[in-house]
Amino acid sequence: MKLSLARSLDHWLQNRSDRIALAWLLAIIWLLLLGGMAFFWRLGSNGLLDETEPLFVEAARQMTVTGDWITPYFNGETRFDKPPLIYWSIAIAFHALGVNEWAARLPSAIAGLCLVSFCFYVLKRYGIAARAKKEFLPVKNRLSSPSQLWLTAGLGATMLALHPLTFFFGRLGYSDMLLSACFGGGLFAFFLGYAQTEMPKVRSRWYLTFYILIALAVLTKGPVGIVLPGLIIFSFLLYLGKVREVLREIYWLRGMALVLAITVPWYILVTLANGEAYIDSFFGVHNFERFTSVVNEHQGPWYFHLIVVLLGFAPWSIYLPVAIARIQPLQRQHWQDRPRSHHLGLFAVFWFVGVLGFFTIAATKYFSYTLPLMPAASIIVALWWSDRIAQTQSFRRPGWGFKLSCVANLIFLIVLAFACYYSPNWLEDDPSMPNIGARIQQATLPIMGAAIWLSSAIACLILVLKRQHHRLWGVNLIGFVAFLIVVAFPFSHLVDLERQLPLRQLAQAVTQVRQPGEELVMLSKGFPKPSLVFYTQNPVTYVLRPSRTSRKIRQILSDRQSDTKSVLLIAPIKALSKTGLTPQQSEPISQAGIYQLLRVR
Repeated sequence: MKLSLARSLDHWLQNRSDRIALAWLLAIIWLLLLGGMAFFWRLGSNGLLDETEPLFVEAARQMTVTGDWITPYFNGETRFDKPPLIYWSIAIAFHALGVNEWAARLPSAIAGLCLVSFCFYVLKRYGIAARAKKEFLPVKNRLSSPSQLWLTAGLGATMLALHPLTFFFGRLGYSDMLLSACFGGGLFAFFLGYAQTEMPKVRSRWYLTFYILIALAVLTKGPVGIVLPGLIIFSFLLYLGKVREVLREIYWLRGMALVLAITVPWYILVTLANGEAYIDSFFGVHNFERFTSVVNEHQGPWYFHLIVVLLGFAPWSIYLPVAIARIQPLQRQHWQDRPRSHHLGLFAVFWFVGVLGFFTIAATKYFSYTLPLMPAASIIVALWWSDRIAQTQSFRRPGWGFKLSCVANLIFLIVLAFACYYSPNWLEDDPSMPNIGARIQQATLPIMGAAIWLSSAIACLILVLKRQHHRLWGVNLIGFVAFLIVVAFPFSHLVDLERQLPLRQLAQAVTQVRQPGEELVMLSKGFPKPSLVFYTQNPVTYVLRPSRTSRKIRQILSDRQSDTKSVLLIAPIKALSKTGLTPQQSEPISQAGIYQLLRVR
């Protein structure tokens, strides 16, 4: 019977259409596995992460409560940091699935899966690295073009899904993954239209998709959603001498009219509702000032984003320099002579350099700003790796660039092993989770993390000595997946228990003991903890200095119109002695972690 089944399967696979169907089925299963691990697995197992995530989530919850879908609010004040698409997405998820962490993060997870799938599709269509003719290998010694396309697409999608930045932002209720999906999806759609020279109707549809996604990027982040993609595309076309040619086929006037039709109505409505306050805050502070001056103390050296790319795209970032060099972006005549369908690598380089350069120039530095360049980085490295694997079929020896990258890969893995082992020494510096070092040591996470990366380094060394360099990609993948499952997920859970769970416990206590009209005050050193607003579903007055606590409480009580003569106070236990409150004034109610809940009369 087994022999009969094998013959039937072999006969079925002899049909080309059946082979393609099977390949797409396996690809879909692989993408779902990637998405499940990177975005959906244990998505709602941890509470909201202070300081930024609750700002988005609570503003979305407020929309479901007030019914005002034009002006975002947080803690009783307008929140003009971002346009409404992320708030709308989370609010819709709340309506469908209830108010919980899983629903709050679902838009980011879906956006991440869509971006990874789009990357796979683009690489499947145009993922053959374009090389000079003298560099092409004999056909009999190379992977066939269809096989290499599937290989490149799988490599690129995997690298895009499995790196630290995607793992972080794809699992939180931030706006960044939604922006990356709209931004990256728009650029993918543009290239699909640009590379499609034989079917004008199909090309027009991809350009239409490009305009729609760019409009959604503007509704997610603001003007940067159209300015930065426009700069990338214009620079790319100018370099190739195709500006006029592509502008004629892209119908840019109609496209801009479509973008304006999608985006302008909300901007008009929110301006009419809030006037100059919205214009000054959104366009002045959160767009212009972020580029020209440091906002919210997010500053750093000029090479800040280079470090973020190195660590955030690890372990694949090690091969970025040699992969970019392999594309040879400075050989303009070579690229002008190539057909459009071979320009994906060059387009990815302009995408990567455009985002990196734009935010390097910006005065405000924040690690999320590099997220939109990760699809380009994945494409660049995927093209290079598929090239290396294809060359193994010809038994060609790797060049010096490849060898140096392999050595750098080995050193990087060893550094990661030592960093994991000694991590408890520097993790205890965070006052909001002083016991995290002891917790992770008790769970043996530093030892397991060090063992994973050291084992990966040893495996890399063995493969290098055996001259099986093309297998290093698999070692990096296995090591990273093992680290995610064995270390990263348990570590995030311990951080939640140490850092966020006490606030959720006290929020529950507040809802049980709060008297009518009694206000909640939180002494929060460093930065406010906005998750308290979400979990109490009530406004919170924040005090950032202990010495101001007593005065702020007296001010609240003196302004009170109700008969309640007390407030609830949540404060770090160690800071209570500096608040100026006496034992006669405060009544302890509950304690969790480093915080205590008191009633102050």
